[in-house]
Amino acid sequence: MSTQELKTAALPDAVPDYVRAIAPYQAGKPIEELAREFKLDPASIVKLASNENPLGVPASAQRAMTAVISGLGRYPDPNGFDLKAALAAHYHVPADWITLGNGSNDLLELASLALLSPGAASVYAQHAFAVYRLATQARGARHIMVPARDHGHDLDAMFNAIDGDTRLVFIANPNNPTGTFLPAAEVAAFLARVYERHGDRVTVLLDEAYNEYLDPELRVDSARWVEQYSNLIVSRTFSKAYGLAGLRVGFAIAQPRLTDLLNRVRQPFNVNSLAQAAAIAALGDAQFLQQSYELNKRGKQELVQGFERLGLQFVPSYGNFVLVRVGDASRINLELLKRGVIVRPVAGDGLPEWLRISIGLPEENARFLAALTEILDAP
Repeated sequence: MSTQELKTAALPDAVPDYVRAIAPYQAGKPIEELAREFKLDPASIVKLASNENPLGVPASAQRAMTAVISGLGRYPDPNGFDLKAALAAHYHVPADWITLGNGSNDLLELASLALLSPGAASVYAQHAFAVYRLATQARGARHIMVPARDHGHDLDAMFNAIDGDTRLVFIANPNNPTGTFLPAAEVAAFLARVYERHGDRVTVLLDEAYNEYLDPELRVDSARWVEQYSNLIVSRTFSKAYGLAGLRVGFAIAQPRLTDLLNRVRQPFNVNSLAQAAAIAALGDAQFLQQSYELNKRGKQELVQGFERLGLQFVPSYGNFVLVRVGDASRINLELLKRGVIVRPVAGDGLPEWLRISIGLPEENARFLAALTEILDAP
């Protein structure tokens, strides 16, 4: 056997065990896949699985993309100067405090890549976003998963779980997939405790992907926390309320010590030209953002009232989805799929009796509730 053949034969055994153990992230089922599987008309399918904005891409972003499309033969601005400038003005921070990502998911991966390694540990809550677990596992780091309290984060327990190897703490607020929310005072107190005890040794990543769906009185200017704490990263996304999920653009705000680390491991050109242009336009489209918020608030009430009529337990949500307990979730999910309705099973998040339902247009919410009622009423 040649040297090259020996190297090739040895490759599988050289793969780290922690990589082999990763179960790939399972996204919501695409409409086209369901149409093929059950021979359905794609136009008849309702997708309420991936927390997408049912209003779609704002017209302002579509116009911005049209204006730059002729330049797609060139690479995008690798540093996203214009988008960073817009974000800096919007959040009142220096532009070098901002890191751009291919969706906020990318920022979570960058933080884990920069801060975690075998022998280090991350802390995150049970029933929190699956990528915290996956990003930790991909670095070969140790998981410290803290039991949930009322389907959400137990910040006291998370603080007490931080040990000498901990380098990163993930907090989702609002949380996905449960929809729970931590009041600003509780988060602020946690940040102060962590920094006082551990300083820059432990970084807190505050994932605010659903922040724009909060009622105005609950929103907090978390960039001001970044000014206070050099160990804090705040991540946000344009995929949800801004309607740009298919473009994959997110951003993080942190002090330069951390942005420098994130940019050391960031892939070149990780946010494409169309995404940068669309994000700038969407950021300035206050009317679309308000419309998205109002539609979501009404739709959430439609789902909640439906679940109450059906006598189903649900978790009060602060995002653009509702977690509902249906019992045999696997069977009910299959029956919904047969009827052309896609929702999100969350057994992989430790919630085998629950489904997560994204909030859609009024007619989509009604279609889902009618199908669910029919399934539950069947003998």
